[in-house]
Amino acid sequence: MQGFNMGRYVPPDQEGIMSGNQLHGKHALGARANKISQGILTVRFEMPYPIWCTHCPKPTIIGQGVRFNAEKKKVGNYHSSPIFSFRMKHVACGGWIEIRTEPKNTAYVVTEGARKRDLGEDKVLDGDIKIMTDEEREAMRNNAFANLEGKVDDKKRLEYSKERLEELQDLSQKQWHDPYELNKRLRNSFREGRKIREKEAGATAALQDKMSLGLDLLPENEEDARRAGFVEFGESNPERAVEKAISKPLFANDSLAKKSTKSSKRKLKAEQLAEQRTADFAAELRGNTRAAMDPFLPGSKAAPGKKLVLGVKRKRSKLDDELPEGKPPDNASVNHLVDYDSD
Repeated sequence: MQGFNMGRYVPPDQEGIMSGNQLHGKHALGARANKISQGILTVRFEMPYPIWCTHCPKPTIIGQGVRFNAEKKKVGNYHSSPIFSFRMKHVACGGWIEIRTEPKNTAYVVTEGARKRDLGEDKVLDGDIKIMTDEEREAMRNNAFANLEGKVDDKKRLEYSKERLEELQDLSQKQWHDPYELNKRLRNSFREGRKIREKEAGATAALQDKMSLGLDLLPENEEDARRAGFVEFGESNPERAVEKAISKPLFANDSLAKKSTKSSKRKLKAEQLAEQRTADFAAELRGNTRAAMDPFLPGSKAAPGKKLVLGVKRKRSKLDDELPEGKPPDNASVNHLVDYDSD
């Protein structure tokens, strides 16, 4: 009996003789093995380094790491190591690009449809030793001028290396002529600042525990103290703050603010700053005037020296006693409460 997800159907009479793929003429790798009879297998190939496509009408670069569906095929051997070729199609232009492995130098070589981008990795720098092949060594032996030029370069490199080694030896002897004295000086400098560092570390740890900080605190410097001195945290006098809050009007005039915001869009920043200062000054002046003239505000300056206490009857002045009934006082700024009888 066939179970679920076990491949293609195989009749009972063919079980154990042929597999489902053989019976239906399919390969286990599916569409990837369409050209398996030619020795070609479709694999996912990732570009090992950036290359320039030579098929594109304009210079087009294919970056490192771009992936293609490539046709993998064995094209030869290097001793016992196989050489594989990866042939892929560039989607932008439709040209074919072929890259082969090179076991000799453990690298990839572009053989068709593109060229490697020059990143300067193949250049021989000063101090590097170039490994030559047998053919290059034989050509160097047969070429007398090249052999002489190589000997001259080797002599120059040898002289430069000797001078550099002598400079390094002189510097080492100068710095470490007395290791005991240098070590003693270093340990003394460490002992002097150890107590200060331990004290600062303890204060930092206490601050971290107090503020529940999970990050490292840097030591304080003069620049931080100077910048912190410029910060203002508001007024320290609470009575002054209460008076300033009470003196502000309850209902601000929003129409003027809207007009000013529409017209201030076209003005310069300096003009806006000047107008803002003028508006703040006018608001503070109106608030101070209201606080000084309104007798119903607590702490008003309209009646200095006279404070009302709940539960205590205030004594009437002589001027109020001498006024006849029904005659208002001369001071017109006194406010009265009028009681209207209902019908």
